[in-house]
Amino acid sequence: MNLEFDLSFFYASTILPECILIFFLILILILDSILEIKNKSLLFYISLLGLSLSIIILFFQLQEEPTISFSGNFQDDNFNRIFRIFLVLCSILCISLSIDFIKCTKLSITEFLIFILTATIGGMFLCGANDLITIFVSLECLSLCSYLLSGYTKKDVRSNEAVMKYLLIGGTSSSILVYGFSWLYGSSGGESQLQKIANGLIDTEMYNSSGNLVGLVSIIAGIGFKLSLVPFHQWTPDVYEGSPTPVVAFLSVASKIAGSASLARPFNIVFPSLSNQWHFLLEILAIWSMILGNLVAITQTSMKRMLAYSSISQIGYLMIGIIVGDFNGYTSMIVYLLFYIFMNLGTFACILLFGSRTGTDNIRDYSGLILKDPLLAFSLSLCPLSLGGIPPLSGFFGKLYLFWCAWKNGLYFLVFIGLFTSIISIYYYLKIVKLLIATETKEVTSYIQMYTEFSFFSFHKNSIEISIIICVIASMFLGIFINPIINILQNNLNLSSFTNI
Repeated sequence: MNLEFDLSFFYASTILPECILIFFLILILILDSILEIKNKSLLFYISLLGLSLSIIILFFQLQEEPTISFSGNFQDDNFNRIFRIFLVLCSILCISLSIDFIKCTKLSITEFLIFILTATIGGMFLCGANDLITIFVSLECLSLCSYLLSGYTKKDVRSNEAVMKYLLIGGTSSSILVYGFSWLYGSSGGESQLQKIANGLIDTEMYNSSGNLVGLVSIIAGIGFKLSLVPFHQWTPDVYEGSPTPVVAFLSVASKIAGSASLARPFNIVFPSLSNQWHFLLEILAIWSMILGNLVAITQTSMKRMLAYSSISQIGYLMIGIIVGDFNGYTSMIVYLLFYIFMNLGTFACILLFGSRTGTDNIRDYSGLILKDPLLAFSLSLCPLSLGGIPPLSGFFGKLYLFWCAWKNGLYFLVFIGLFTSIISIYYYLKIVKLLIATETKEVTSYIQMYTEFSFFSFHKNSIEISIIICVIASMFLGIFINPIINILQNNLNLSSFTNI
C-alpha cells in the first residue's frame, strides 16, 4: 500500500506543473460560476499566479534525473522541461497583454483564460509525450483550444471565417497524422510507445519498408500543419488576420514550441534508419518556408498578414537546429526559440496597443507614429529588426549561433538560404521603420493625426505596456548573454539524457 502511494506521488510530481494549472483552471471555473465574483479582473491574476507557480516548479525540476512515468507514456527530462518552461512563459506574457484588450472589447474573461490554460496544458503534455496516443490527445487538446480561441470574437465575420478554415484544415491534418501513426502501429507489431515502436520495427524488419516511409511522410505533413511549414501553411495568413491579436500572439509562439518538441524526439527515436530521408525532407520544407515566407511578406499591406508570413519563415530557421540533429543543433534551436518568444510577442503587443487606439491594421496607417508616441514607435521598430537579425540585437546572436552550427555540420546551402532570406526580411522590416519615423505632414495618416497618446506608466490601465517593456528589453539585451545561456543549456541538457532524443 505504501509502495503504491509512493509511486503515485512520484508520478504526480513529474506532472506537478500541469496539475497546478489544472487546479487553477478549476478554481477559475468555480469562482466564475458558483461564487459569481463581480471583479472579473481577479481571474487574470489567479491564472498568472498558477502559471508563475508552474514555471518555478519546472525550474526546480531541472535538477532532477530524467524519468519515464505513467507506464512509459510520459517522459520527463530536461529537454521537454525547457520546452514546457517556454510554453508557460509564453502564456504569462500573452495573458498579460490580453487584459486591456478583453476589458475594452467586453468579451468573456473566463472563456479566454480557460482556453489559454487548457491549450498550455495540452502543449506541455505534448512536449513530454512518449507514446502515439498521448501525442495525439495532447496535440488535439492544444488544437481544439486554438480553434476556439480563433473564433473568440463570435460577432466578428473575419473571426468566424478564420476559425472555419482553421478547423477544416486542422481536422484534415489530424487525420493525416493518425494515418501515419497507424502505419507505425501496424509495422511495429501493435506497439504505441516510441521506444517499443523502434524495437518493434527492428524485430519485424520493417524499419526500411515503404510503409515506414509513408508513416514518416504523413507525420511530417500532420505536424507541418501545426508548425505552418510550407506547403502546409495556407491557413496561417487568414487565421492571423481574422483572429483577435492576443490569440494570434499566443498561437504564433505556442504552436512552434510544442510542435518543435513533438517533432524532435519521436523522429530521433522511431526513425533512426530513415535519418537521411527525414533530414532531407525537413531541409526542403525549411528552405521553402524561408524563401516563400519572406518573399510573400514583402507584398502584404496588413501588419498581421505580414507577420503571418514572417512566422512561416521563422519556423524555417528553427528547423535548421533539428536538421543539424546533434547536441549543438538542438541547443541552437532552443536558444533561438527563447529569443523568438520575446521578439514575436513584443511585435504583436505593439500591434495590439496601436490597434486598440486606432482600430486599424494597415501598415501604411502607422506612418508618422513617432510624432505622437515615440516609445511605441521605438518598440515597434526594435522587435521586428531583432526578428530580422540586425546586430547587436538578440535575433542576430540567435541566428548567428544557429547558422554556425549548420555550417560546422556541412549544411552550407541551408546557411546560404538562411542568410539570403534574412536580408529579405530586414528589407520589409526596415520599410515599417521608415513609415514609423516619417515626420513630413503629407506622410502622416489621419489615424496618427487623431491619435491620442496614453500614459506609459500605469500597470492597472495599461498592463500591455509592461509586456512590451519586458519583450523590448529581452530583444535588445538577451543576446549579449548568449554564452551564459548556452552554458546553462549544455549543463542541463547533459549527453546522458540527450541520448534519449
